[in-house]
Amino acid sequence: MLDFHALFSAEGLVSLVSLTVMEIVLGIDNVLLVAILSQKVKPAHRKRVRKLGIGLALVLRILLLFALSWLMGLTKPLFNVLDNAFSGRDLVLLAGGLFLIYKATTELYERIEHSSDEEEKSDADRKPSGSVATVFQILALDLVFSLDSVITAVGMARAIIVMMAAMIIAVGVMFAFSGVVSEFVNRHPSMKILALAFLLLIGVLLTADAFGHHINRGYVYFAMAFSLLVELANMRLRKKKSRKKRAT
Repeated sequence: MLDFHALFSAEGLVSLVSLTVMEIVLGIDNVLLVAILSQKVKPAHRKRVRKLGIGLALVLRILLLFALSWLMGLTKPLFNVLDNAFSGRDLVLLAGGLFLIYKATTELYERIEHSSDEEEKSDADRKPSGSVATVFQILALDLVFSLDSVITAVGMARAIIVMMAAMIIAVGVMFAFSGVVSEFVNRHPSMKILALAFLLLIGVLLTADAFGHHINRGYVYFAMAFSLLVELANMRLRKKKSRKKRAT
């Protein structure tokens, strides 16, 4: 039974705030993934696919919280390969990491190989992906991100009600900004390249984690935040130059 008193205690409120911030940060890759994959479906279905993908992420996180004993069992080694012990969690992270590397690499190749005119023509002529297939891809990677999210939550808070509240708030933020992020990334090709590069790095981190080499995501988040600020400055500079050309 959920203990709501734990949520409103001093310790619970501090845990809630810190965990919510952490969950929002960890949810950045989830939002970018949904933004990238939802662009593959018909425009009329994109909003529904985004909402469904993020909603499924919340459902998975809550289910994993109520299956903590099973989740902790995933950390037990199953077999060894080249002196590396692999658990169920490691296999899930490895599969998710390899898929992210494959998806981001193929998308980057497609974007870089086309010129801007060819890219617009390609997007118009390209056959849209099926909504169901896209949702299943999002669901599979939601599971990977949910494992990281829940394991982080267990390490930062004691009460399940605090973890649930933090995840609901974080997913609410994801819901609120997923459309804005998706449209912004799709409208600016350079931002899509940055988003794909970010997902590629996350795939590498997940793969490394599966092999027992944990790399702090903070380094990647800092690098991507710095790259984002630089690109925003470049975009502002390009707008100023285009205004000057129009004025002359």
